[in-house]
Amino acid sequence: MHSAKSTTLWFKRYGWVLLICLFFSATAQDNSPYSRYGIGDIVPNRNIISRSMGGVGVAFGVDTSLPYIPVGMLNISNPASLGSLSSNSYINTLFDVGVEVDRHTLKSNTTPGKYTSNNINISYVQLGFPIASKKMELRGMQWGLSFGLRPLTRINYKVEENKRLTNIDSVNLLYEGNGGISQANVSTGIRIKNFSFGLSTGYSFGSKDYSTRQRFINDTIAYYRSHSSRNTRIGGVFLNLGAQYQIKTKNGLLQLGASAALQQNLTGTADELDETYTYNSYDEPVSIDTVNYKSNNKGTVKLPATYSFGALYRNTHWLFGADFDYTAWDSYSFYGTKDPSVKNNWTVHVGAQYYAADKFTPINKYWRFVKYRTGAYYGPDYINIGKERNIYGFTVGAGFPLTSFQRLRLGGEYVTLNTSLEVGARGDKNSASFRENFARFSFGISMGQRWFQKRKYD
Repeated sequence: MHSAKSTTLWFKRYGWVLLICLFFSATAQDNSPYSRYGIGDIVPNRNIISRSMGGVGVAFGVDTSLPYIPVGMLNISNPASLGSLSSNSYINTLFDVGVEVDRHTLKSNTTPGKYTSNNINISYVQLGFPIASKKMELRGMQWGLSFGLRPLTRINYKVEENKRLTNIDSVNLLYEGNGGISQANVSTGIRIKNFSFGLSTGYSFGSKDYSTRQRFINDTIAYYRSHSSRNTRIGGVFLNLGAQYQIKTKNGLLQLGASAALQQNLTGTADELDETYTYNSYDEPVSIDTVNYKSNNKGTVKLPATYSFGALYRNTHWLFGADFDYTAWDSYSFYGTKDPSVKNNWTVHVGAQYYAADKFTPINKYWRFVKYRTGAYYGPDYINIGKERNIYGFTVGAGFPLTSFQRLRLGGEYVTLNTSLEVGARGDKNSASFRENFARFSFGISMGQRWFQKRKYD
């Protein structure tokens, strides 16, 4: 078990190199037909700690009242939590990075076939620190700021379909799509006594690219193959708001939280192409005739608002929480066109954490300093095709300290490895066409440091 000092030095020297390597090594081999609809598959907007507890996180904050139990984390789902960062705290700077490894299995409800895919992605990178002046803190006010980057949605699918066109002929269709939306954010939160509020803003950017290739299945009549594609680049400013309130009880702390990701009106620039084509001797598509082509077609993409509410109670050993999310998908539109394949949806999250250590626990009892977490979530899918389908999952995880326990006891810096295993499903045997099972293993590093204080002793 190495000290926090050596861990901090390691991350300062090599941390950014590690992050760059992770970004370039991340792969996306996923093939989710669900990402064809709406804006794609929604990426979880919680950090690894919250994910391991079923997604509970809106009321999560930083508590410095128990220095031997570091619970600091950057809450990417509620900027109000940044109001808990203080220059006078035993920690004042937080750094979080998360990585996820997904495994998806698609099973057809009409045929015995199935498809399995794997992918690795960066979940988020976030850095936060206090900015309140000494005068503000003397008046009981705290103010924090953070910067970060995370994906919001992902699009990646390749689906083949054979069907019969009425009174025409049999046809083979190949649907392909890729892209997604990410967010670069700057967030801030301020705390006055037990009340905190905050906002997060920045830039959403990405693309939505899809194409359809069609060929007729016929032995006597020669038809031209057709290809249609639309590549749309998306960008615009977003705004999220949040609030939290803390109530101290006789044996613990009750935290309430609410957040709102407001509707976004993003600017789109699209290139459209409709053509007939054939294949050359190298099996590469070659255009025969361009039927339609439009370049830099401007439009608006409206992303819906999401509202979240949560409550969390914790004492020395236990933490219990619950969240409720609601997204108004009826306001979603793409270039002024409503999408009938999406609908309003909600999700319920519940979770718990157990921490065996207290201020009297011997430092050689490592496993008592590990935080054990579990949770679950449930709600209807926002994709509205065929019969209604639900999304549900169960989670487990743990937080492993990488800092010497003696330093933790002294209220010093800490580094924690957080892990989460999520197993769930999308749809069931009664769903139209197919259902999707998935397993997501996530891990991340949370660091609580004192980067802006001069040390007299070390």
